[in-house]
Amino acid sequence: MASRTRTIAFTALSVGLLLWVWALIGVLFALRWHSVVRPGLPAKELFPYGEIRIGVDASYPPFEVATADSLFGIDIDIGSALGAKLNIPVRFVNMGYDGLYDSLKIDQVDMLISALTIDYSRSGDVLYTVPYYNAGLVLVTPQREPIETIEALSSHSLAFEFGSDANLLARAWLRRISPFQLMPYETPEFALDAVRLGLSNAALVDATSSRLYLREHKTFEVVQTPVSDTLFAIALSTQRGNTWRAVDQAIKEMIDDKTIEVILKRWL
Repeated sequence: MASRTRTIAFTALSVGLLLWVWALIGVLFALRWHSVVRPGLPAKELFPYGEIRIGVDASYPPFEVATADSLFGIDIDIGSALGAKLNIPVRFVNMGYDGLYDSLKIDQVDMLISALTIDYSRSGDVLYTVPYYNAGLVLVTPQREPIETIEALSSHSLAFEFGSDANLLARAWLRRISPFQLMPYETPEFALDAVRLGLSNAALVDATSSRLYLREHKTFEVVQTPVSDTLFAIALSTQRGNTWRAVDQAIKEMIDDKTIEVILKRWL
């Protein structure tokens, strides 16, 4: 009886060890499988027209601007860099903003690169890549007297563009913290002027206005604190999932290798 018990125990141990070995082999195989870099789909399957057709509304400098015979701007450079990375010719299709998403739906273009904010209400029809730029609001203060939190605004002054998102946010802050002085101006540039000239302690403006202003006033040293997100991304149709995956991966790589940042610094 004892011999039989030992036999059963030995058999169970052997089976258990065998199962453990097979499980280990399975895990190693899975890790190896997922680590292998596989070639993507051929370009003709991703872009069946032999080119990347990019829809833009060239009326929003510095992201896209049209002249009599050409287009230029941040999004134009990003689109061109994307084409070079994927080794596919690029053709830009200029149109009004209202027609952008419709052009994607009827296959007039392959993608949209036009300072588009991620709109989750379109998730049934549109796939967005990772964001390539954040145009959200930033709190700008002099480097010598930085204000880096909302609470620290108390008893100070805040400049902003009248009627803007910054205006709405400033008034919302005023209901949450101790009083500070509201200083509305006609433009974000005037609000930043107020800080540079010592008329206001801080300015709340969009990141693009801030970057353009500081490009023109290189000696103005500031601290910029992001306070909200407005994310720009490339839009593709949900019917083009494989193309979206290829473009999304390419944009991630262009962010990692600083290609996007170089383009942004060229214009902002």
